[in-house]
Amino acid sequence: MPTMDERRLKIQKIKSLPGILEATLEGLSEAQLDTPYRDGGWTVRQVVHHLCDAHMNAFLRCKWIVVEDQPAMKTYNQDDWAVTPEYRLNIHGAVALLRGLHERWAFLLDSLTEEQWSRSGKHPERGDVSLDSMLETYSFHGEKHCAHIMGLREKMDW
Repeated sequence: MPTMDERRLKIQKIKSLPGILEATLEGLSEAQLDTPYRDGGWTVRQVVHHLCDAHMNAFLRCKWIVVEDQPAMKTYNQDDWAVTPEYRLNIHGAVALLRGLHERWAFLLDSLTEEQWSRSGKHPERGDVSLDSMLETYSFHGEKHCAHIMGLREKMDW
């Protein structure tokens, strides 16, 4: 089980992701936002909207774990979500949503007691999912996608 200091480092990553994402996206044109980060992969725009969807789901899952006993976690197919119409929207609203969401999420996680950290939910595919495992996953998730975008920027020499 992680220490609170280890958790705080991961919570800080969640808190700082919107700023890192903004810096990663700075100066990209609409055409560049519509470029896939790899062959067969999502566009930069889809990645940004995916971060909103994935992190909204993760925030809600964390909150349900905190307030309910062993809540059932609903799954979703991220590839199906990535082709819904709002994924074509300008990214500014998505980045603003992430900024507010991550502020709330980090505050929630930073406020939890040790007893609350021991709680978990039931995922239909993964079984028991603890708050610590969610923190581990999502403290890295945004960084991973920012790295995809930076890799594309370097490859395309933008």
